[in-house]
Amino acid sequence: MGGCFSKPKPVEVKVEVVLPEKEREKEELSPNGKASPLAYKTNGTTRHYHHEERPIGLNPYTNPKDIVEASVCHVKDLENGQMREVDLGCGKALLIKQNGEYYAMGHKCPHYGAPLVKGVLSRGRVRCPWHGACFNIATGDLEDFPGLDGLPKFQVKIEKERVYIRASKQALQSQRRTKVMAKCIALSNYSTAITNILIIGAGPAGLVCAETLRQEGFSDRIVMCTSEKYLPYDRSKLSKSMDSQAEQIFLRSKEFFHMYDIEVLTETQVINVDTKNKTVVFKDGFRMEYNKLLIATGSTPKTLKCKGKELDNVFTIRTPEDANRVVKLASNRNVVIVGASFLGMEVAGYLCEKAHSVSVVELENIPFKKFLGEKVGLAIMKVFESNRVKFYMQTEVSELREQEGKMKEVVLKSGKVLRADVCVIGIGASPTTCFLKQSGVTIDAKGYIPVNKMMQTNIPGVFAAGDVVIFPLAFRNNKKVNVPHWQMAHMQGRIAALNMLAQGTEINTIPYLWTAMFGKSIRYAGNGEGFDDVIIQGDIEELRFVAFYTKNDEVIAVASMNYDPIVSKVAEVMASGKSIRKRDVEMFIRHGKTGDISWLTGKGS
Repeated sequence: MGGCFSKPKPVEVKVEVVLPEKEREKEELSPNGKASPLAYKTNGTTRHYHHEERPIGLNPYTNPKDIVEASVCHVKDLENGQMREVDLGCGKALLIKQNGEYYAMGHKCPHYGAPLVKGVLSRGRVRCPWHGACFNIATGDLEDFPGLDGLPKFQVKIEKERVYIRASKQALQSQRRTKVMAKCIALSNYSTAITNILIIGAGPAGLVCAETLRQEGFSDRIVMCTSEKYLPYDRSKLSKSMDSQAEQIFLRSKEFFHMYDIEVLTETQVINVDTKNKTVVFKDGFRMEYNKLLIATGSTPKTLKCKGKELDNVFTIRTPEDANRVVKLASNRNVVIVGASFLGMEVAGYLCEKAHSVSVVELENIPFKKFLGEKVGLAIMKVFESNRVKFYMQTEVSELREQEGKMKEVVLKSGKVLRADVCVIGIGASPTTCFLKQSGVTIDAKGYIPVNKMMQTNIPGVFAAGDVVIFPLAFRNNKKVNVPHWQMAHMQGRIAALNMLAQGTEINTIPYLWTAMFGKSIRYAGNGEGFDDVIIQGDIEELRFVAFYTKNDEVIAVASMNYDPIVSKVAEVMASGKSIRKRDVEMFIRHGKTGDISWLTGKGS
């Protein structure tokens, strides 16, 4: 079994709140310079320390030479509800004015570096224009995902009608801040076979759960286990940047896990869960007891059922090795991709300049038809065709023919035979839950785990998050849905952690996803399942448009290309609990508005 356990020793339990080395700034100060309380827990007991009463060890030292203070504007230069990117000489900050108060924090989203000044300011937070992450303007804390880090916050003062910002040079340059976390120094009376929190799966849901527990002051043992041989990494990049090495896409460093005492057991597969005795069994026979359990095992790619599916050069993309090998074998060769899914199309886009030919086989007549609609799907298909990607639509694979143990041809049910040196299967995925069949955890007919808004399963103390769950989506009137998005897995992991700590927090986020093809990004927010109409504004042929997906009289999703930050604006309206009416969108189309969308907020929740 991968990973290692230390032998138990009967020692005193200690807890330490650790500030990352690169972020040792005045964490306790709010933007107006007043002290705000920091909470931490020792073995479940919460205590709040104000700045003047904190233990000396919690007060970080800041080098005066690292501090810069600059006048950035006149008080009248910024109206309420406005943001401005300002230069302090050694770095930039985002200055915000809301409800008469000034705030300052990092100006770039830590996720991919998007300029937040182009984002959406609403309800005390800024939403990233690219991928929808949200940051509290008073604290810099990350309130919605993707990403793992918040923003550094800076002090603001008004003097002689000028606005001044005081900031750490190091924070200005880093543009990210990891929250203060509790750290277990030692645990008494533990054997290697006992943990308080066990997380099965090391994707974004599992990682965010572990981090959130530490951020909330949880000071007991946390163990994550994964059947893979790597620390948590960004699996979404496997189809977007296929030659990435695993170490290049790690979500956190090895040192991070050591610093915060989050144990990661690699190459460790759970084969059985006994919820009555709170015990899991690993493939090598080892057993571990837990107090609280999170199931976040993600999904397993579907495979073909035809002859030849097991051949050596037929791939699903699940690991960095899969992606790397496909890139290597595809160079100047013939590639066939089965399935015009997001993964399949991203792989096609990535390989089209490297391979001799790229062909896509799809059962539908248009890519993304069920997700983005016919018009948007057709426009995307034309872009691929202009980049030498050949489509074979409304057909399936009947056989993969081999020669000397390797696939050489893909035979379609239409009778067409395609030359192929590499075949990538992208026909969807199934939840990885088969190990739960005897556990007592409810699993539906498709293999998903039903959870409530607190990510709780039917078994007390057992939670689930990520691709494996169906849950009530608040803005769709609590419709039970599966949302296998990167952002949603982060949020579900956080909600699970908060409820492991009995905080009674319900999930209430708007699904947000993106994909990039040929240097152009598609952004999408909401849940368009069952849409009955698509209203499009802009030039779809030029790939500059926004599409509103409606059901009956209500907008349930939005997608765009080259129309930022409209998707983040709509997501923020949806997140506020307000509905967007179809007739208001039609008015938007008639008037061609692209700026303020306050007119979209038809009715309150």
